[in-house]
Amino acid sequence: MIRAITHGPDFHWFGYYDKLEFDPSGRFVLGMAVDFEHRSPGPDDRIRIGMVDLHEGDRWIDLGESRAWGWQAGCMLQWLPGSDSQIIWNDRQEGRFVSHILDIESGQRRTLPHPIFSLNPRGGSALTIDFHRLEDMRPGYGYAGIPDPWAGVLAPAESGIHTVDLQTGERQLILSLAQIAALPYPHGEIHTAKHWFNVLIFNPSGTRFLFLHRWRFDGGPFHTRMLTAAADGSQVHIVDHSGYTSHLIWRDDEHILAWSRRPLHGDAFYLFPDADDGTAEVPVVGNEAMPLNGHCTYLPDRDWILNDTYPQGDERLQALYLYHVPTNRRVDLGVFHAPPAYTGPLRCDLHPRANPSGDKIVIDSAHGGNGRQMYLVQPGVNKMDNWVKPNE
Repeated sequence: MIRAITHGPDFHWFGYYDKLEFDPSGRFVLGMAVDFEHRSPGPDDRIRIGMVDLHEGDRWIDLGESRAWGWQAGCMLQWLPGSDSQIIWNDRQEGRFVSHILDIESGQRRTLPHPIFSLNPRGGSALTIDFHRLEDMRPGYGYAGIPDPWAGVLAPAESGIHTVDLQTGERQLILSLAQIAALPYPHGEIHTAKHWFNVLIFNPSGTRFLFLHRWRFDGGPFHTRMLTAAADGSQVHIVDHSGYTSHLIWRDDEHILAWSRRPLHGDAFYLFPDADDGTAEVPVVGNEAMPLNGHCTYLPDRDWILNDTYPQGDERLQALYLYHVPTNRRVDLGVFHAPPAYTGPLRCDLHPRANPSGDKIVIDSAHGGNGRQMYLVQPGVNKMDNWVKPNE
């Protein structure tokens, strides 16, 4: 069963696939709403923050607004880990990026003087990067409205990955661009390139996090390597230095599923160990069943991978599917047409997100003819049995 849980005239979406969109009970689904599409947001464009009540006819509930957002990651809206009533999102106020924590039950809200990117599953802290530099280096992924103060510096020592205390709002730089750019890269010299960070994800226990180090030479494509570090920025490991790391997620505290390129199998999903030199043997995952790059996550039992594809063919069809790792079985859940206007930084990726029990999925899609909206995907009873307990 697939049904729209948001409707026009406004456009609705959630964005990044690794954030907590569902509350712990699975009743409320976070989302964002805006009244325009098909152009990049400007500094004065606001979005509305809200949630859908799945138990009351998919009723939309307004919760706030933001002026720090993009079409891909939104404003980093998500539930606080371990909380059934508190959410967080980024905003821009008085010339700086901030974040708000709102208790949806009491209505109490407090503002932290810094934005966030990834929340520690243990609670209490977050990681963040400099969103103005991200926007400068890859428009559509950071936020408009504040110029990068280090725009003329290739790898500034003052810019990088910070921890943010969610109680005090204090921020501390734990990894700088200068520090990571100085690490040797086996495929060439990168000191004359311009560097930035993107994608920060904690492991399930919150002890380590992964991050992408990216760089670009004048006028050329960007390159990527994947690294991990302890929660305080120490014990840095280079996990993948292929230059092609893309979508990724932790399977457990020691392994990372990531789309990359390796000499033997080429472009594929690989299961990387959290190694410290990037030379460990890396197995392919779902080489035939998952041949295309997509936004991958594990369902709670970790036997199932939830994934999608970018638009394929003349009909621009995006596939949504599950892959059962133990039996090498793929279960297709649907295909969705992406209208031609949704390309580049304005595209509408499915970005599938599962609820805490793993039996419901929400996607963003523009296939319905009324712009990007959020859709609930839920198999019927018989299909659910096959999904959760496959016949081996």
